[in-house]
Amino acid sequence: MSSALYQTPTKTERYTSTAMLLHWVLAIALVGIFSLGLYMTSLPFSPQRLKLYNWHKWAGVAILGLSVLRLVWRISHRPPALPRAMERAMPAWQKVAHHATHHLLYVLFFAVPLIGWAYSSAAGFPIVFLGLWQLPDFVPVSKELAEAIKPWHELSAYAMAGLVALHVAAALKHQLIDRDGLLQRMLPGKH
Repeated sequence: MSSALYQTPTKTERYTSTAMLLHWVLAIALVGIFSLGLYMTSLPFSPQRLKLYNWHKWAGVAILGLSVLRLVWRISHRPPALPRAMERAMPAWQKVAHHATHHLLYVLFFAVPLIGWAYSSAAGFPIVFLGLWQLPDFVPVSKELAEAIKPWHELSAYAMAGLVALHVAAALKHQLIDRDGLLQRMLPGKH
């Protein structure tokens, strides 16, 4: 696409302020929890590691809650369609990748924390959100089940990190190479 196609998105082509807020808060939370997960698993067993595991679980519960809010908002507030000129210029494989990435991210917004909750429950370590509210066990305590679930939490987290990286790369491509204004649809402020 050439820069001649760049047009500032109109209000109807932009996401709502609530959608933007949920997008960016969830994005920051995902980067934070993934980074924390990488760091805490590299630590030797210690009170610090246990504290970070609790924070990781609390963040996972918060992300699950944010994901519910984001999905409800998305269902009740249809996102703007791609601008016609952009959609016409986009190869079919990019359209498929665009939609598949978004759908898979939504699946993983729920799958990663739920698998983590199941692992924690199976391992016999209940989640006490913010140290105040104990959440019910998601599955029964079982060492065998915990060992079976553990790699799925890690694999799904890495899959989500990969999709987030792909999403960011695509947004940067649209902004820096295509110069088509697509990124402005999700940026706060007047455009």
